[in-house]
Amino acid sequence: MKKVSFDFNHIPDLPAFYGEFVRQFELSDEFGANLDALWDEVTGGIALPVEIDFLNLNASRKRRFGALILLFEEAEEELEGELRLNLLEKPAAKAKG
Repeated sequence: MKKVSFDFNHIPDLPAFYGEFVRQFELSDEFGANLDALWDEVTGGIALPVEIDFLNLNASRKRRFGALILLFEEAEEELEGELRLNLLEKPAAKAKG
């Protein structure tokens, strides 16, 4: 399963998220950069299965990006295991050894 991370310490707003989404999933410049276009890509455009981590999502950022989070949660439910979303307040610690 492909794993993709979005670090919200470096994503201040939705346009920045869209740009990072296009980069990470290697989409064309034709991507519409709105929630409808994002839904279309997540549910039928990107290669599945995929696990997506949203990193550094504190309470303020969860409110700011609420529509985005809801879209991915709904896609996760619709895609029945082909997409997994992890909301992480801090990045996962790397194992030592």
